[in-house]
Amino acid sequence: MRARDIMTSPVITVTPAVPVRGAAALLVSHGFTSLPVVDDERRLIGIVTEADLLRGKYFEENAGTVADVMTSPVEAMDSATPADMIARVMIDDRVRCLPIVDGSRVVGVVTRRDLVRAIARTDTAVASDVQRMLDVYGGGRKWTVTVLDGEVAIGTDFTDDETTRVLTALAESVPGVMRVRVLTGGKR
Repeated sequence: MRARDIMTSPVITVTPAVPVRGAAALLVSHGFTSLPVVDDERRLIGIVTEADLLRGKYFEENAGTVADVMTSPVEAMDSATPADMIARVMIDDRVRCLPIVDGSRVVGVVTRRDLVRAIARTDTAVASDVQRMLDVYGGGRKWTVTVLDGEVAIGTDFTDDETTRVLTALAESVPGVMRVRVLTGGKR
């Protein structure tokens, strides 16, 4: 499972010129804890979090702009980043939201909630999604899929290295997949 499989996209962003009160209103109305800050070309330049707003002078009449309170620079990840690496960064760096970029342009965000939602998927739902994806790829039911605690086992009578790589990549793209094994020769 990669960032692109679980990220929220399109993403709501703000520019540095947005008033602090406007950013706070966006956070509240959408239930977010942070917003990526972008320039006019949608390139990531920072992030504004609830904590940033609380540290600012938001109770004053003239509370300022996002540029006055945002955190910059900000760590971001590529859409191909594995979910477990994102989780490690979030825990180690104590962040709740990581912008996902294509080059320097923001394409989404992954939050702790996105990661927890993927973990919470039932094995039955994961198996159904993996089976559907493999059936589309293979033009019919050529493989069997079982899932136990997020670990996918794909059963097949025969496979080569290339097909194994493709099956693994397809299964890993399904939210909730923690590990994939391709088993041949009747092993299930």
